[in-house]
Amino acid sequence: MEIWKQFEENDITHSAAHHLLAILELREKRGYARVTDVAKELQITTGSASINLKALKAKNLIVEDENKFLALSAEGEAIARAVHMRKNILQEFLVKILNVSPEQAEIDSCKTEHLISAETAQKLQQFTEVYLKNTPKAA
Repeated sequence: MEIWKQFEENDITHSAAHHLLAILELREKRGYARVTDVAKELQITTGSASINLKALKAKNLIVEDENKFLALSAEGEAIARAVHMRKNILQEFLVKILNVSPEQAEIDSCKTEHLISAETAQKLQQFTEVYLKNTPKAA
């Protein structure tokens, strides 16, 4: 397979990743998530959120109970947690090693969090840990 085609074969889109993250964060903060809550969290219309969440339900990444409360399936939660972890790893690398501003690091890590492989994220985390451990602190 040609390398450039692998970009299009990601399990989820940028938008889908943020919908999963929104559900994860809402459930952790409030104990529940509904379509309207996800829409507010992502600053999109309820209609847009509903359409996007329907696609995630079809992929069995989220479930909705009879009271319209949303939850992540085991696979959906695993994806959301992996994306969250990758975003944190990227942000730390950008800020602490490359000295990118926290604001720009937030933007750049958000753009790539769902695209990098688990292997790359793990290696980046290992590199960051070793680099920071072995780099003298500035006075």
